[in-house]
Amino acid sequence: MTQTHRIVSGMRPTGPLHLGHYFGVLKNWTMLQEEHECYFFVADWHALTSEYSSPHHIRGFVNELIIDWISSGLDPEKCVFFLQSEVKEHAELNLLLSMITPLGWLERNPTYKEVKQELVSKDLNTFGFLGYPVLMSADILMYQATMVPVGQDQLPHLELCREIGRRFNSLYGKFFPEPLSQLTQAPKTPGLDGRKMSKSYNNAIYLKEDPAQLKTKIMSMLTDTDRRRLKDPGSPEKCNLFPYLTLFDPGAEYKEIREGCLQASRGCVECKKLLVTMAEAFLEPIQKTRRELEKDPDRVRAILDHGTELAQRHAAENMQKIRELVSFG
Repeated sequence: MTQTHRIVSGMRPTGPLHLGHYFGVLKNWTMLQEEHECYFFVADWHALTSEYSSPHHIRGFVNELIIDWISSGLDPEKCVFFLQSEVKEHAELNLLLSMITPLGWLERNPTYKEVKQELVSKDLNTFGFLGYPVLMSADILMYQATMVPVGQDQLPHLELCREIGRRFNSLYGKFFPEPLSQLTQAPKTPGLDGRKMSKSYNNAIYLKEDPAQLKTKIMSMLTDTDRRRLKDPGSPEKCNLFPYLTLFDPGAEYKEIREGCLQASRGCVECKKLLVTMAEAFLEPIQKTRRELEKDPDRVRAILDHGTELAQRHAAENMQKIRELVSFG
């Protein structure tokens, strides 16, 4: 019998979601909601760590995020959606945990250094950015999560969360379980230019992409850079387009297309046209649900408000217990 876990995970509302988000995160979330108790939150405070100079942009994408979640298959009847900044206990627990977190733990966090190098255009020499893992730990520990879905690059953050939880337990009494990692092997979802699909790289295919723009983007997609002419043999393993065929149609091997590429009997334009058709069919039900939700913003807000109320209630109960453990109750 499968053990039921309490799962907590969130997304930053910094822009519309794209195929990389769907295959890397949302598809896994939709499976987890069927067997586990899931709390999925809009991480607007986390977004401030890098977008503090334009907070109005963050607020504008809150409802957009919920619409994308529901359109992608997440069911608010099966999981809790909530807005991080409206559950003030997260900030209080973040403060308490920051008191016991050694500075060296944060400075050694590899993600801290990597993101600073990646986002050189932003000033990330802030207390909030350095303390990002403490706030993340507060998000997870607040609900006594027992499992957290993470990618390989996020494992250091989760291990730091466990370390902080252990330190709290040793100082004040055991309260927080050590959340296990549910490692999600993010499939290869390259952007239009071959780099990782990302809003910041301007190389993404969005879940709400209109058909005309979708076709334009895919037809301009970089494929196998070693194949410059039709008669040149190609390599599906090097092609940025090929992974999407199996993502849209799991289980298919596409032997004929693979052989055609290797033997230079099939051109990239032919594959691009096929991908346009497959992408349109894949996105159509997502966009149909999206259009219905966009017509009813009050319903979207009601879903988020209801989930936030449930999260507030749970967080308030646990926070009172935490205060008592640290003699502040």
